[in-house]
Amino acid sequence: MPQFTGSLVTYPARVSFAAYVLTILLGGFALTLPACRQPDRPAVSFVDGVFTATSACCVTGLTVRSTPNDFSLLGQGLILLLIQLGGLGIMTITTLITFQAGGQATLRQRAVIADTLGVKSGRDLRWVTGALLATVLMAEAIGCIGLCWANWGTAPAREVLWTSLFHSVSAFCNAGFALHDQSLMPQAGAVSINLVICGLIIVGGIGFPVIFDVVSRLRAREPFWQRLHTQSKMMLIGTVGLLAFGAATFWAFEWEEALMGRPLIERLLMGLFHSTTCRTAGFNTVDYAALTSETLFLAIILMAIGAGPCSTGGGFKVSTFMTLVVNSWAKFHGCQRVNFFRRTIPHAATERAAAAALLFVAVGIAALVALLVVESNGSLAARPRWFLEALFECISALATVGLSTGITPALSDPGKLVLIALMFVGRLGPITAAVALSRPRRPYQPEYPEEEPLVG
Repeated sequence: MPQFTGSLVTYPARVSFAAYVLTILLGGFALTLPACRQPDRPAVSFVDGVFTATSACCVTGLTVRSTPNDFSLLGQGLILLLIQLGGLGIMTITTLITFQAGGQATLRQRAVIADTLGVKSGRDLRWVTGALLATVLMAEAIGCIGLCWANWGTAPAREVLWTSLFHSVSAFCNAGFALHDQSLMPQAGAVSINLVICGLIIVGGIGFPVIFDVVSRLRAREPFWQRLHTQSKMMLIGTVGLLAFGAATFWAFEWEEALMGRPLIERLLMGLFHSTTCRTAGFNTVDYAALTSETLFLAIILMAIGAGPCSTGGGFKVSTFMTLVVNSWAKFHGCQRVNFFRRTIPHAATERAAAAALLFVAVGIAALVALLVVESNGSLAARPRWFLEALFECISALATVGLSTGITPALSDPGKLVLIALMFVGRLGPITAAVALSRPRRPYQPEYPEEEPLVG
């Protein structure tokens, strides 16, 4: 373990890059084998196999082949294994890098890092890894039991168990793979199924540090809100606010459109589910191709924000968004310091937040241009909302969401390669960010005369 964690700290980006590339290539090759597909289905090309493996390992959920119809039970099991490895890998690596980064810091900084992760500073990395794995497996087990209870009697017991396990792991890892071509649309009105899936998505996307922080405060019976870390407060407030915003706008724009004629409880559930799944989950209970342009555009914003650091979700992160919001509020009110619940956010943190969001937008724009170019002569370019759908697809891939308006299977091989690159970059983004944040500052940097540019 020390040798492995030592290599993670020394060359974390190289280790994670090599691990993900190797896993994706092996998984993609395995998915092309005859044993992994249904006997009566066409052969899976290498590009489609790599696309599926990338989507599973990067816990995205975009598909170019039908998971239940094109892949055999062995193929579905391999996809589930890739999802679990991808979800566990990103949580474990980012958490270990963050925790081990304290080894080069002062004792006080190490204590702060350990406390922020919800562990005692004396704990070692093996304890952190074990606690993380136990949390993941416990959440997935509870979700599987809940889904079994909700689906029991609707199909043979063996099928119910497999479907519940698959969807539980996929939901917690924010992967979005489903054993139905219409995702969860047939269960749009099932209250228990919707709530279990939503709960798994939120817990998996809120981040390991927040989970441990909340659990430790509840166990200690301390004043709950006052003792929470700033990271946890930002994540909880941001999560609730974004869920409410997503649901309210979905109801406002789709009440007389996609929700027309549905029972009230189903309308409410679909709004809540849409807002939750935009946190980078990828499941859907409504046909996204039938949604209004306003809903799709707001969904793009929600997908870009994504989930929390050290979680299974993607995006440029809720805490980054909250830092930018708090910083903007302070600047507009002429405040010199950025304060949040009796804590001052360092200037360096606001700069990193702005850099992370800007980089995400830049990569998304570059990928959108590439996708528009490679598909310019295809049939997709003739679609009336092609630009919006292409943007939706790019952000969905980059934020590792998996939602789609249905154009993914119709993409050309170059278009699929663009999305493969986006999913890979979106998945490795948190690791790269963790490396950048843990990198020591240069010992010397010259200071020149200040000159302020015009802004605004």
